[in-house]
Amino acid sequence: MDFLKLMGKAKELQTRMGELQDELKALEAVGESGGGAVKATVNGQMALIALTIDPTLMKPEEAQIVEDLVIAAIADARTKVEPMVQEKTQGLMGSLGLPAGLKLPFGG
Repeated sequence: MDFLKLMGKAKELQTRMGELQDELKALEAVGESGGGAVKATVNGQMALIALTIDPTLMKPEEAQIVEDLVIAAIADARTKVEPMVQEKTQGLMGSLGLPAGLKLPFGG
């Protein structure tokens, strides 16, 4: 793709990037740990948007376990949402005729 064609698509890319950001905010994945005792929900921008902890884990002597389970649940959720982000990003790249390896300033 020559430079002039790429520059010609800059405005369209800017518009589509804004739309993609909105789509990524709408994506959600729930990660679990501790057999479902801790659940973390992240969006396509990798932001933690919800956290649920089973009340039976709320014992002071179990604090370290709960902290570890929260970290594991967030990691699980991010692992699940990353393929969704990749799919949306690749769709944008393909629709604009841009190379698949081009890095865009959002997502995971």
